[in-house]
Amino acid sequence: MIRTIAKKEFISTLRDRRFVSLSLIVLLLLLSATIVGLHSYQNLQEEREVAQHTVNEQFANSADRHPHRMAHYGSYAFRPKSSLSFLDFGLDSYTGASVYMEAHRQNSANFSQAQQSTSLIRFGEMTVAFVLQMLLPLLIIFLCFGAFTQEKENGTLKLLLSQGVSLRQLAWAKVSGYSKVVALVVAPALALASLLIFGRGAFALDGDLLLRLLLFILFYGLYFFVFVVLSVVVSALHQRSSTALVSLLGIWILFCILIPKASANLGANLYTTPTRAQLDADVHAEVVKGIDGHNSQDERAEALKQELLKKYGASSLDQLPVNFDGIWMAVGEEQSSKVYQKHFNRLMGIFQKQNRISEWAALLNPYLAVRHLSMGMAGSDFGHYVDFQQKAETYRYHLAQELNHIQATQLRYGDKETRLSSATWGAFEPFEYDTPHASWALANHMISFLGLLLWGIGICIGGMRLIDNTKIV
Repeated sequence: MIRTIAKKEFISTLRDRRFVSLSLIVLLLLLSATIVGLHSYQNLQEEREVAQHTVNEQFANSADRHPHRMAHYGSYAFRPKSSLSFLDFGLDSYTGASVYMEAHRQNSANFSQAQQSTSLIRFGEMTVAFVLQMLLPLLIIFLCFGAFTQEKENGTLKLLLSQGVSLRQLAWAKVSGYSKVVALVVAPALALASLLIFGRGAFALDGDLLLRLLLFILFYGLYFFVFVVLSVVVSALHQRSSTALVSLLGIWILFCILIPKASANLGANLYTTPTRAQLDADVHAEVVKGIDGHNSQDERAEALKQELLKKYGASSLDQLPVNFDGIWMAVGEEQSSKVYQKHFNRLMGIFQKQNRISEWAALLNPYLAVRHLSMGMAGSDFGHYVDFQQKAETYRYHLAQELNHIQATQLRYGDKETRLSSATWGAFEPFEYDTPHASWALANHMISFLGLLLWGIGICIGGMRLIDNTKIV
């Protein structure tokens, strides 16, 4: 009996021309978003790979230079696109794509897509994630809002119950039937995405990519299931289809528009970020308290001179076995890097606190939960951006210190004319960025994962109890 009801709901839905029209529209949007997203991914990835290769070649084949000049010449780190970012652009359009790595200074990523786009980007981009997060729930609502109310209005609900079927069993039968219909809409787009990923050789097939894709599908499957059950429960609690539809649309507006905006504004108001000018002023004020690598008359530099002279038993800097200029630059670099890292961590901490408000709100909102998990699996969230920044800074610091070491060990004190051959720069390892594992990404969004899981369990238990207590008029 239960299977028969589920089959009936499935077939009757497929025969509904309104549903077929809406489903085709959503399916076309999904397919077009997949193709456009992949095209954008391939173009950006190719541009960044070419740019990274070019700057690596330029650094390795630079002209003969003094090591300190080379440290100021620096290099660039370009953030590669994550393999699944074509499904969910996340924050990639708003975070920078490249970092200039130079001595004495920690730079943030620049040249984001948003900087090069019009103000229309504020309204969002048509991506697979946008369709799945915003439009699919609407389709589910229009699909399921009359699950029980139509039976009540047509007088068939009592006939069904008279056959020995309980309200709970009837609800699960309808959930099963509607879930198959939703899967029928989403499956072609996911199949196309999988074919594009694994069938054309555009991506390197590895376990991490496969795990990310499976988790991506799993999280969205649970998200759709929550909306299907929620819609069926709301329909069971109302007597008329119109009131059930209005209630569900109100829930959709609350989940997908109001709560996300409110949580973002709350985070920004509770944890205010300093302006760029203020941040630069704070960093400069603290950096000048350390050793100035370009001022040999600095008192702190003089103290370092005396310390080295005493250590090596020398009477002048010319008698030292190492070049004081290189040592002096290395100590200055170490101190300035600590200052920059301190303020960078403080700024990132503020952003993380702001994001944490949205993370906790995911316990009340399945939309926020799946949005965070989607960006995490796609590698386009805030955590992946910070990881790239940190690895680029680590590379920049070691590059500057290695150049300072060369100056300290291969050049004599006061020698500013010697130029080392370009073969010296070719020995440096170029910057390479490896995306963290899927388990790392999931751990960063554990609150969202628990929120989505609790919604799935809670709507099943609580919703069915409400249905059991519903009075049939």
